[in-house]
Amino acid sequence: MTTLKLDDFLPYRLSIASNRVSDAVATAYQALFGLSIAQWRLIAVLAESGGMSQQALCGVTRMDKVTVSRAAVALVARGLVARAANPQDQRSHLLSLSAAGRLLYDSVAPKALELEARIFNGFTPAERAQFTAMLARIEGAAAQIAPERG
Repeated sequence: MTTLKLDDFLPYRLSIASNRVSDAVATAYQALFGLSIAQWRLIAVLAESGGMSQQALCGVTRMDKVTVSRAAVALVARGLVARAANPQDQRSHLLSLSAAGRLLYDSVAPKALELEARIFNGFTPAERAQFTAMLARIEGAAAQIAPERG
């Protein structure tokens, strides 16, 4: 019988690595911009995609409804995100970046890229490309085991 060793178990290691990176990023975003990770994810997705419903944001960010809702409410309250009626679904709203949200995104994005560069500083371009390709394969394999619902 094979024994499970948590430190060698890939899902555990991925979770630990993700948490460490998220913690480092969260500290920087909170200190510099007053943003949580969830808030930054919504801002980044909205900057790339334009208007989107909270349900769609849940799917894209892989965050639960409560987390997305709380982040959206906080961003709307700060004037960084605007809510508008969804013409395709009267039960939901479309969220989009306000002008202030776009300015904040334009300030945060370079810092995000700088943090990413610091994390990957010890990697060669080939190692980074290989790592990215392997992550895509892991995500694909996990999706085959547990397809997305929605």
